[in-house]
Amino acid sequence: MNKFLRVINPSAKVIGFVLLAILFTGCNAVRRVPNGKRLLVSNVLSINGKPDNSEAMQLLLSQKPNSTLLGYPLRLNLYNLAKPHSDSLFREKLRKNPKRYQRYVKVLSKKQVYRLSRSFYHFGIHEFLRKTGEPPVLIDTMASYKSIKRLKSHYFNQGFFDVEASFSVDTISNRKAKITYKVALGASYKIDSIKTQVASPVLDSMYQKLKTTSLIRSGDMYHSENLTNEIKRLVNEFRNQGVFYFQPNNIRYVVDTLSKQKKAHIELYISDQSIRKGDSIKTVPFKRFKISTVRVITDFTSANENKPFKDSITYNHVTLYGYSKIKFVPKALVDAVFILPGTYYSDTNTINTAKFLSNLKVFKYPLIQYLPDPKNENALIATIFLSMYDNFKLGYGIDFTHSNIIDFGINGFTSITVRNVFHGAETFVLGFRGNVGSSKDLANPNNNFFNVSEIGADAQLNFPKILMPFNTDKLIPKRMIPSSSLSIGVSKQRNIGLDKESVNATFTYNWSTSKSEKIRLDLFNIQYVKNINTANYYNVYRSSYDVLNNISKNYTVNPTYFDENNNLIVSSGVNSFLNDVNNGQVPVTSDELKTVRSIEERQYRLTENNLISSTAINYWKSTKKDLFDNNFYSFRTKVEAAGNGFSLLANLSKQLKNQNGANTIFEIEYAQYIKTEAEFIKHWDLHHKKVFAVRSFAGIAIPYGNSRSIPFSRSYFAGGSNDIRGWQSYGLGPGASGSVNDFNEANLKLLLCAEFRFQLLGKLNGALFADAGNIWNVLDAVEDEKYVFKGIKSLEYTALATGFGFRYDLPFFSVRLDFGYKTYNPANSVERRWGKDVNFSQSVLNVGINYPF
Repeated sequence: MNKFLRVINPSAKVIGFVLLAILFTGCNAVRRVPNGKRLLVSNVLSINGKPDNSEAMQLLLSQKPNSTLLGYPLRLNLYNLAKPHSDSLFREKLRKNPKRYQRYVKVLSKKQVYRLSRSFYHFGIHEFLRKTGEPPVLIDTMASYKSIKRLKSHYFNQGFFDVEASFSVDTISNRKAKITYKVALGASYKIDSIKTQVASPVLDSMYQKLKTTSLIRSGDMYHSENLTNEIKRLVNEFRNQGVFYFQPNNIRYVVDTLSKQKKAHIELYISDQSIRKGDSIKTVPFKRFKISTVRVITDFTSANENKPFKDSITYNHVTLYGYSKIKFVPKALVDAVFILPGTYYSDTNTINTAKFLSNLKVFKYPLIQYLPDPKNENALIATIFLSMYDNFKLGYGIDFTHSNIIDFGINGFTSITVRNVFHGAETFVLGFRGNVGSSKDLANPNNNFFNVSEIGADAQLNFPKILMPFNTDKLIPKRMIPSSSLSIGVSKQRNIGLDKESVNATFTYNWSTSKSEKIRLDLFNIQYVKNINTANYYNVYRSSYDVLNNISKNYTVNPTYFDENNNLIVSSGVNSFLNDVNNGQVPVTSDELKTVRSIEERQYRLTENNLISSTAINYWKSTKKDLFDNNFYSFRTKVEAAGNGFSLLANLSKQLKNQNGANTIFEIEYAQYIKTEAEFIKHWDLHHKKVFAVRSFAGIAIPYGNSRSIPFSRSYFAGGSNDIRGWQSYGLGPGASGSVNDFNEANLKLLLCAEFRFQLLGKLNGALFADAGNIWNVLDAVEDEKYVFKGIKSLEYTALATGFGFRYDLPFFSVRLDFGYKTYNPANSVERRWGKDVNFSQSVLNVGINYPF
């Protein structure tokens, strides 16, 4: 036993003692329960004699037991550890021991002695325990009566009008008790007859057409929620058909449940419009209003509110006004207005107008005002007040980074945004970015701390419409808020990997088919990547270098290929050794020759210059209502095709193929492939700040025509903080290969993740997760069976990572720590795949911002 204790490090002992202290001193759950009171241990709910402890029903109860972590009331016991009035207790001790007080005063002043009572040791730690912990929930019969009312109201709204409920307090032990709630539902009521009384003739005529789609039908079970939703439906229909002054309080229902047949009789009343004049109120029939005039004030501010307009333009019956010369092409603004003269007033048109104008990113959120037309009592004048943002906006930022190449890096960017560039509400953004970093793995003859760098520039021009030579309103109407974007970017690296130089250009269309659905069409996405420092390949991809270096030591090789440490020189020694192997001067085995050629092929693929021209369509759908919605799903899919335009151009020009049998554009082999992927995410809200989340992903990229493999930038990898968390990024797969490369990638990926999230203490949350998946090669140049996906049988190489994590919620983001374990490792031999790598020393720490999905 003593030997065991000696191997435990001091910090582990401290943690152990703290845990024991919590266990033995805090586990007295009734420690802070006053005499005569009882701690609520549990709520037992019985519906018609059957237990129902579902989360939904427990939420109806006013009092709930203290929260637990895996069944243990951690927060309650933390609260119990805190001493009440700890600061005054310290002062009381000094009052009873004057000599001790005098000793303190000799060293400290009286004020400092007082402050000592408020120190962390005497006060702060107890205050922390009280705030972090949770006070005991004491049984309160008044709260129980409130729970009874809630339960009866809940079932009454579901048509159980004869529901009865009661509760009893059952003592379990000294100062502990549970509450048992019993609910007898009785018979459920069905809707019998429905009578309507509509005061205004206009509304009565409209209602007769709308009642065929009513949410309240004779013979259905009574639910008050249906009545509420029917009111919302009618209000929405009336207001979207011109009844401008109609409000929800103009509709009321009377439900008669006195029938002995357990049936509900419903009467619907839709009243006239109430108009207040002085101290009196009169009612008049509702009427429908049309829009007679639409005015748009393009440069409204509070300062010029009462000034005369100096400019006006009328376009498509909409008049633009300006306190100075109007700076917009009329069509650009009028196209964003859904409120048109001659049409009936509509809430939907008002909302869409405000949304579209705001989405231009030229104006602040608009104010839309409707006033009666003095010339026509059945018409409204619509005025849209637009307040512009500044024409120019400067942005900047700085960030710190760390990667497997850069030990420490500083990223900075600056940008300027120009609004209304061509007077059509366009925005132009010009940005510059750069970073410097330190890497100990790279040659650094001048001993500079920052020995790597990257600079880049980006330009983006956004149009608030589909930019086409023909009208697209019938295909993509303006209610879908369409936009177009043209962007160009360049970047240059120094001492980062292979020192890439890249140029990219994209042209995209965006639109929303509904509030929850979005589509993006990349008409073209052209990327050109040139590797400047290909001689640095084996310094970056060290695992490939190590394999070749180890093979070279097994044979008699030209000594000039090696450095003073008897290692192959990068890159001259490595290239010379590869030439000797290929020429047969180094008699390697057949397996070694296969390995060497695989490394050479990978080197060629990763050092070749890339020219990618693709077209892609992306679709998103999400039912998430807001940031706090934890009960939703989202779906994303993408189809991308690359190289077809270049292929057509090469065929028309009858260009000769290069030595690799591929066509080239500007002497560069262009990539040709088709790629598709889909992702589905689902969250279930389990209440009490518990969420179960699932993510699934499948993607495949198939090379054809001019390509035998997928460019590195378009391939898939596995592992990392948002992927399979038991492996580092690029550290898993392909298949059962054992991740022999530094950056393992392939062209097929399957992924399934599940995570259970729960609250620990305050803003600190916990998670238990399982991630399954892998990457494989399929239909490309790779032939090694360990890498290739061959159907269902290859799924046995699906990796599984499990683990736990912590998330701390900050105002705008969350900081995340996840500990992942290789629960099933397909790279191991069959007998060692399950659980052999599950230990803390082999866990992977993942640090991330926000949740993984």
